[in-house]
Amino acid sequence: MALNFHQLHIFYTVAEKGSFSHAAGALHMTQPAVTMQVQSLEDYFGVKLFHRSTKKIELSEAGRALLPFAKNSIELIRDTDVAMSKFTMMIEGRLQLGASLTMGEYILPRLLGPFSKDYPNISVSMKVMNTAQILDEVLSHQLNFGLVEAPIHHPDVHTEPILSDELRLIVPSDHPLADVPVVTLEELLKYPFVLREQGSGTRRVMEEEFARCNMDCSSMKIVMELGSTGAIKSAVEAGLGISILSQSSVKHEVTLGLFKVKKIENIVFERSFYAIYLNSTLLPISAVSFMTFLRQEDLSRFL
Repeated sequence: MALNFHQLHIFYTVAEKGSFSHAAGALHMTQPAVTMQVQSLEDYFGVKLFHRSTKKIELSEAGRALLPFAKNSIELIRDTDVAMSKFTMMIEGRLQLGASLTMGEYILPRLLGPFSKDYPNISVSMKVMNTAQILDEVLSHQLNFGLVEAPIHHPDVHTEPILSDELRLIVPSDHPLADVPVVTLEELLKYPFVLREQGSGTRRVMEEEFARCNMDCSSMKIVMELGSTGAIKSAVEAGLGISILSQSSVKHEVTLGLFKVKKIENIVFERSFYAIYLNSTLLPISAVSFMTFLRQEDLSRFL
């Protein structure tokens, strides 16, 4: 008997689901068929891969050793499918992802057009939320893939930088700072601010950079905290305050002459956007295709 990918896939799914019956449902197989394939794999290696009881199953020592190889083999097959899809254009499916507000509202819409040309049979469903909400949904298995605005430090989450961005000071075109070449921190703190809410990637990047420069954010005159970049732009346009936002999110307003984008002396709000998913998750082929697209595309032209 030869080792085959199908059996490794079934073994991995049983280990991930923790149940033969749940694995059978996920694989659209009968439970006896799943059990038979796992037993065939155990016969091939000559070891038990699971400890079975009436209440639960657990991986044996041999099963734990096999698990990363099974996962790698599945990922290799999916990566191969994605690579060959460039020639066949036959990959189908639904891409479901969460995106932080700047990414979801201003950058991804520019990316999804070229992606759809490369993968016309993949439909896209996107939830736009802040970084903290996306992390919560990834950890609770409500989302299997997210694009966020700040690095995630969690032992269960894989984080991969995919795009660089810079936040800048945004002021109305008739603001006293509009014609100042470089704004100092002393000048900056004279004016009211309209900012993103706590927990957003944009707010976190701003606070970390100010902390690096020994500036206490409590000294800022924060008159509003709003839950979307669009709401902040409306407030800035209405003269309610100035803000710090991604350059990519105000392209339209700058072109229309509504806003000026300014530099702050000795401050650079550099950041990356990140793809995140659970270490234990096997991404669907639609998500693998999108990740491959992001890695290969020159994303700077979309900012």
